[in-house]
Amino acid sequence: MTTRKQRANAIRILAIDAIFKAQSGHPGTPMGMADISEVLWREVMRYNPANPGWCNRDRFVYSNGHGSMLLYALLHLSGFDLTIEDIRQFRQLHSRTPGHPEFGYAPGIETTTGPLGQGIANAVGMALAEKTLAAQFNRPGLPIVDHHTYAYVGEGCLMEGISHEACALAGTLGLGKLITLYDRNMVTNDGPIDGVYTDDTRKRFEAYDWQVIGEIDGHDPDAVLGALNAARAETTRPSLIICRTTIGQGCSEGYAGTNKVHGGVLPADEIARIRERLDWASRAFEIPDAIYRDWDHRPAGEVAEAAWNDLFSRYRDAYPDLAAEFTRRQAGAFPADWATLSREFVATLQAAPRDIPSRKASQNAIEAFAPHLPEMFGGCADITPSCLTRWSGSSSVCFDAAGNYVDYGVREFGMVAMANGIALHGGLIPYTATFLMFMEYARNAVRMAALMKQRQILVYTHDSIGLGEDGPTHQPVEQLASLRQTPNMVTWRPCDQVETAIAWVSALERRDGPTAFSLSRLPLKQHSRSEEQLCNAWRGGYILSDCAGIPDLILIATGSEVTLAMDSATLLRNRNLAVRVVSLPSPETFDAQDADYRESVLPDGVRTRLAIEAASTMYWARYVGLDGDVVGMTGFGESGPAQDLFRHFGFTTANVVTRAEALLARHARRLSA
Repeated sequence: MTTRKQRANAIRILAIDAIFKAQSGHPGTPMGMADISEVLWREVMRYNPANPGWCNRDRFVYSNGHGSMLLYALLHLSGFDLTIEDIRQFRQLHSRTPGHPEFGYAPGIETTTGPLGQGIANAVGMALAEKTLAAQFNRPGLPIVDHHTYAYVGEGCLMEGISHEACALAGTLGLGKLITLYDRNMVTNDGPIDGVYTDDTRKRFEAYDWQVIGEIDGHDPDAVLGALNAARAETTRPSLIICRTTIGQGCSEGYAGTNKVHGGVLPADEIARIRERLDWASRAFEIPDAIYRDWDHRPAGEVAEAAWNDLFSRYRDAYPDLAAEFTRRQAGAFPADWATLSREFVATLQAAPRDIPSRKASQNAIEAFAPHLPEMFGGCADITPSCLTRWSGSSSVCFDAAGNYVDYGVREFGMVAMANGIALHGGLIPYTATFLMFMEYARNAVRMAALMKQRQILVYTHDSIGLGEDGPTHQPVEQLASLRQTPNMVTWRPCDQVETAIAWVSALERRDGPTAFSLSRLPLKQHSRSEEQLCNAWRGGYILSDCAGIPDLILIATGSEVTLAMDSATLLRNRNLAVRVVSLPSPETFDAQDADYRESVLPDGVRTRLAIEAASTMYWARYVGLDGDVVGMTGFGESGPAQDLFRHFGFTTANVVTRAEALLARHARRLSA
């Protein structure tokens, strides 16, 4: 049998070979954490490479993901479907081994990492999902949800502010199955950490109510195993294992322990010296069969999964209804009556008009849907009474382990990144809430949700200058454009309770990315719709009010400005103009419709288009074109009563009519020129 050191050296060699071939990468961390990884992945973690999606597997998050070759080497050696040719294609276009771990590119990658600190926040979310599902489904003697979440972090992860947000909450929530290994190698990309990171990490995490172990020698397998066993024995607090390592372990003096090996490609002569020092005789990308045999985790994984399958069979016999619900939620399926009840709810709203803020309409939708979808898992960044994201059945996980609502505190970035981890874990549909302005704090986590195509629902309220007296610091202007231009993101800015409910159903049913709502603080008038209009509202954009024949002018609006467009259309029609009003609550959804439908709503032949939205004007060029105009925001807001602000910034029928007539006059001059 091969030795631990030989098996760890296989990681080091694969890393330096792949990085040298690519002439790009970060060899230091894979070499420094190889000994830790050999123990964790071979002796401690429970997983099945033959079935990477097994629901009760341990999760592994590589937060310091720049050292991605460590993870790729582990997946390859352990028996996942990641071949040596995949390793050879490291960092090449369309390879399964990109520069940072990317969710969905190769089996066994639990989350996309690279932006430092977000991985540990994802891991906190995964651990919270495990604890919640265990409390909801486990029964005495039948723990069908029972796994750990392991995370690697480096100094860079712990410097990032998001690590404070997520790790503090992890301690408060008592996430005892979260185990984090801190690679304390004392080096950053710029050099030694002495001048930039002098925190007492032990005291910091003890203050968070974590168990802190170490520092231990990260190159001593027995010490690593002992620390992991101690961490697993602690069930009420998350654990941090401080591992003192040498970055670039195995390199020559002058490389090992320095920033030269952090992100640089080792020269060929140094790689030759490493092979000699590690007593590695095989050529590049060749691993001895004996090492492959000893690394292969498929037999152990098969045994572990078979034991769980037996456990679940006994659980199903004892609790058939719970077992069916667990299976449904793990599959991401909806209850059989979901389509009927959700559509009937929307129709009921249309038949019973109410003029309410869309944030309240959102709460009503949650109240209607959550009893049928217990996987809905809400939360807010300390402004729940304003965002209205609790419903009558909400129960905080801070006080009820089987709850369905997270009081995240003032932690917008940590909240969204944790929710990404919750979504990735499976079994829950997270929705999070804050003011639209404060999505800026969480912007990169929102982007990561879109990048990974995760179903997270982002409830943003107080969506415009209509926020009023709190002023420009709280009034969003450019945020909607930013969200709408994010790939894989779908946004909804509904104009009334009907469009809000449609937005919720669409978001819940969407499987390929996050959805953001932009919701009002002020009451919104409900609009009448024919059956055809109600059907078309699901398509993200539709004709809410029309004229006979070809329009002279098309008014396009969203949210609170739809009523302004409707009132303005009435005045313009009184001046013998043919005016169409288009409600466009979800531009991305509208853009995904077939060309014939889009043409029927916004015909190419009608270039006189005026968009109205209390947000940045820059986004609307794609819909109004060079010949159109936008009534919107070209600067920041002001503090004052909402109606005063709307008048001040031109969101009045008088201004819309004036701008519309000027637009039509310009168009007439162009035609006559």
